[in-house]
Amino acid sequence: MATMGAPPGMGPVMVLNSKTQRQTGREAQLSNIAAAKAVANIIRTTLGPQSMLKMLLDPMGGIVMTNDGNCILREVDVSHPTAKSMIELSRAQDEEVGDGTTSVIVLSAQVLSQAEPFLLNKYHPTVIVQAYTKALACALEAAEKLAIDVDVQKDHEWISKLVMSSIGTKFSSRWNEKLVNMAIQAVLTVTETSPGGLPSVDIKRYAKVEKIPGGELDDACVLKGVMFQKDVTHSKMRRRIENPRILLLDTPLEYKKGESQTTMEISDDQDWNTMLKLEEEYVERMCQDIIAAKPDIVITEKGVSDLAQHYLQKANITAFRRLRKTDNNRIARAVGATIVSRTEEILESDIGTRCGLFEMRKLGDDWFCFLEECKDPKACTIVLRGGSKDVLNEVERNLQDAMQVVRNVVYNPKLLPGGGATEMALAVALRKQGQALQGIQQGPFMSVGDALEVIPRTLAQNCGVSVIRTITELRAKHAAAAAASETCHIGVNGVTGELVDMNELGIWEPFSVKVQTIKTAIENACMILRIDDVVSGSKKASG
Repeated sequence: MATMGAPPGMGPVMVLNSKTQRQTGREAQLSNIAAAKAVANIIRTTLGPQSMLKMLLDPMGGIVMTNDGNCILREVDVSHPTAKSMIELSRAQDEEVGDGTTSVIVLSAQVLSQAEPFLLNKYHPTVIVQAYTKALACALEAAEKLAIDVDVQKDHEWISKLVMSSIGTKFSSRWNEKLVNMAIQAVLTVTETSPGGLPSVDIKRYAKVEKIPGGELDDACVLKGVMFQKDVTHSKMRRRIENPRILLLDTPLEYKKGESQTTMEISDDQDWNTMLKLEEEYVERMCQDIIAAKPDIVITEKGVSDLAQHYLQKANITAFRRLRKTDNNRIARAVGATIVSRTEEILESDIGTRCGLFEMRKLGDDWFCFLEECKDPKACTIVLRGGSKDVLNEVERNLQDAMQVVRNVVYNPKLLPGGGATEMALAVALRKQGQALQGIQQGPFMSVGDALEVIPRTLAQNCGVSVIRTITELRAKHAAAAAASETCHIGVNGVTGELVDMNELGIWEPFSVKVQTIKTAIENACMILRIDDVVSGSKKASG
């Protein structure tokens, strides 16, 4: 409670509401650091190949089983404001680069906890923040020197190593080979060159994951085309066509309904028949326009009336109705068609002819439409099969991570060694640089180096080996290499806990993910250190 110094003989003057809780100065900073550590401790065990799974119950009684940092923190309900901002961190990381969500939280909490002794020694937070900012610049410079370049189209082996190190830490690591190839295939399928000459990859829109319970994970595949869960509108329509001509519409094939309530008064008994006839002629004219374009398959986002089905079936055309807009866009990209809004305006160029095979197949209880064997499709569907819904959800999350990793390398084709090797190399570089610094900033600057060691330390911890011995040995090897001005790629083997050269083990990570992790973690730590007042119970905005 804030009180003001009052003249003698008078009570204290109340400024803030008595219900308001307030933490100021050191107290606020230390409680923020404690909250950040608490969030990191939740997901610390989910880092690395020997990671544990977390089981979360949501308020509706559903279960989530995962070791994806972002997914866990999304489900956790926290009340402390700093803990909330830490959770935002992992979400930002997920949206930006799609991987490294666990590392960013663990690292940020460690950077904050390194600041704790300095705060207790009466260092001013601004001094610590300045030192951290310098350390970040130095770390990014050192990371640039460590990075190696790859060619995405040619070096498939490198890319698969890279994705392997991303998925290797996940639940689905048993099917690594399969998932790695699927992720690479899906991303390279949807990659196209934008007008500026840069590659553009839109996984969210054009690589759809269809999860179908049942079957075995080995049955999963990336289609050279697309599929969607719809049955044909009329039972007599063809269910298998080779090299079909596909027409996409987003207009209803039924008579126009009035926008609002329409009332008609009929005075003559013939008028009723005339009206029905007009409606039928309208539908018939639309069907004639479609039939004139000679398509084999018509897919519309709106409805198809019984009469239209009849005309189309007589012309031996297969029709689908009420398809999602996103699915329609995907089909358009895959088969080379253009979505038409008015049947009078159908051109030959609007019809998709790049599809090799259309077939209806039954998976589980539902019918699915497959448009496969497309020539150079720019969209694809990934079919996942598995025992239960939980398994499928987890595999989907892992696959999304893997695809994001490939996407990052397509955008920025540089790699860094994994297994904590990069972090250790940066820590050694920061210590070396810190020796040259003068004055009060030297301590906080070098402490960032110590904080970076948390990643190899956590990897070793999750393997169950002697942490102190492993980390000391790793530090010594990197320091020796730095003294000889060589690059050192030695890190922790996440499965056995031994020290190995990452070149031999083949564990690599995308440059953009690593750099984003370090940037986000240190910048967030700087922001939290700058908070010196936490007032809870402030007024709600009166709406």
